[in-house]
Amino acid sequence: MASYQLNIAAILRRAEQFCARREIVTRLSDRSFHRYTYADLGRRARRLASALGGLGLEPSARIATLCWSHYQHLELYYAAPIAGFVTHPLNPRLHADDIAYVARHADDRVLVVDESLLPVYETIKSAVDFAHVVVIGKASAGTIAYEDLLARGEPDWEPPELDEDLPALMGYSSGTTGRPKGVTFTHRAIAIHTLSISLNGWVALRESDVVLPVVPMFHALAWGWPYACALLGAKQVLPGPHLDPASLIEDFAQERVTVTGGVPTVWMGVLRALDAEPKRYDLSAMRAIISGGSTAPQSMIEGYEKRHGLNLVHTWGMTEMCMGMISEVPWDLRDAPEEAQMRLRIKQGRPMPFVEIRARGDAGLVPWDGHSMGELEVRGPWVAERYANAPEASVELWTGDGWFRTGDIVTIDERGYVEIHDRSKDLIKSGGEWISSVALESALMGHAAVLEAAVIAVPHEKWTERPLAVVVLREGQSACPDELRAFLAERVPKWWLPERFEFIDALPKTAVGKFKKTALRERFAAKPGGA
Repeated sequence: MASYQLNIAAILRRAEQFCARREIVTRLSDRSFHRYTYADLGRRARRLASALGGLGLEPSARIATLCWSHYQHLELYYAAPIAGFVTHPLNPRLHADDIAYVARHADDRVLVVDESLLPVYETIKSAVDFAHVVVIGKASAGTIAYEDLLARGEPDWEPPELDEDLPALMGYSSGTTGRPKGVTFTHRAIAIHTLSISLNGWVALRESDVVLPVVPMFHALAWGWPYACALLGAKQVLPGPHLDPASLIEDFAQERVTVTGGVPTVWMGVLRALDAEPKRYDLSAMRAIISGGSTAPQSMIEGYEKRHGLNLVHTWGMTEMCMGMISEVPWDLRDAPEEAQMRLRIKQGRPMPFVEIRARGDAGLVPWDGHSMGELEVRGPWVAERYANAPEASVELWTGDGWFRTGDIVTIDERGYVEIHDRSKDLIKSGGEWISSVALESALMGHAAVLEAAVIAVPHEKWTERPLAVVVLREGQSACPDELRAFLAERVPKWWLPERFEFIDALPKTAVGKFKKTALRERFAAKPGGA
C-alpha cells in the first residue's frame, strides 16, 4: 500500500477540488451575512499558512485563537496545521486567570483575536508573552491586522507533505475539576475522527447537508464538524457570536439548515422559543438536532418530536476525544413501539467505529447487562494517550494498558449502548446504594413547571449522603416540594426521593453550558434544613 499521509491538507485539497462552489456562511457581529465558497477558503487558508510561516516560529508552534465561530476562525483551523503549526482555540468564556494559565501552559506563541474580544485579551495581556498578536478587525499599536497578515502570504503557496503523526490542534478541558488540562490532536487523529463521524448511522453528514454547529469552535474542536463538512462538501453556517435562541432559529430557517449540534442548555432555550411561537418559522429542512455535553432530558427529546416534528439525537464526547458515541435506533428496532425506541434514545449510545469501550467496577470489568455500574473507559485512534505537560494527571487517568478513564459512571447493555448515570464525583451514595443525580434531574425536568433542575449530594447523619434538588421554575409557574416529590415517586425508586428542595432564579453554568455543581455544593451542601 502507498504511504499516504492522513492529514488536514488532504481534507482541504479534496474540498477545493470537488466542492469548490459549495457555500460557507457566517453571521457577522453586526448581524449581516458573509458568504464565500470552499474555493475561497482554500485559497485564503493556504495564503495565511504561508504568512504564518514567515513569522519566524518553530515547528509545531502554538497559534492561539480567541474568536467566535466565523470564516476567519475556520481558515485558522486549516492554515496553522498545514503550515506545520498547531491551532489552539481559547475559550473566551473562561475566567481570565484560566485563559492566561491555558495560554502559558500551552506555550502559545501567536494570538489571533476578534476585535470584539479585545477586552478579554486586555485582561490577560500582562500575564502571557505572545510573540505576535493578530486582530480580526482594526489593529492597534503592537498588533497586526488579520487581513494585512494574510496579504503577506504567497498566493500560490502549497503545503509540504506533512507527517500524519504531527500535532495539528490543541484543546483544553473546561477546568471543572481543577486546572484545565490540554489534549493535542494529530493530523491522523483528526482524519480518522472525520471519517468515522461521517459514516451512515452516526452523524452521517453528506454533501447535500446544510450544517450549523452551535457548539463553538473553541469547544472540543467544534466536535470535528469543520473538517467533516469540508471532506464531504456540506454547506457550513457559522453563527458568529449570536447563540441566542431567536438568532439560531432565524439562521435555521433562512439557510434551510439540515443538521445542527450543541449542548442541552442551548436546546432547552430553543425549545422554549419554538413553543412560544410554534408556527413562526419553517424548520422542515432539519433532519437532526445533535445534543451532547451532558444528558438531554427525555421530556426535551419528546418536546421537539411531538410538538415540532424535530429529531433530537443524543451523543457523547469529551475534550480528550471530541465525539465518541451517538444514540441512533438500531435497524431491528425501527418498527418497535415508541417506548422501546425511547429507552435507547435517552442513552448516550454506541461508540463510533474504532472507539472501544469497557466499564470497571470495584471488582473489575462489569458485564454488559444494562444494570451493572462501572466507570467508563475508552480507547481509540482519536482518544488522547496523555495530557500535554501533565504527567501526574496522565498517570491517574490512564490505565496501565492504555485506556482512558472518563470519570463517567455507566451501564452498558447487551447491544453496547452506554447510559451515563453520573460523573464519579457527582454520584450519590446513600446507605451504601447508588443514586443517579442525572436520572433525578431528567425526571424533574419532565414536570410542566420545572425549567431546569440540578441534583447534588449533601451529607446525612444516618445515610451518609442524600440528594438535594435545586430547581428553577418556569416563568409564571409554581410547584411545592411535596408536589415535585409526588411527581418523582412515579418515576424513580422511592428511596431516591430528595428530602430537600431549593428554588433559585437560575442555575450556575460552566463556560460550556453545563450545570456548575461545584457552586451549588458550596451554596447548599453544608446548609442545614431545607424543604
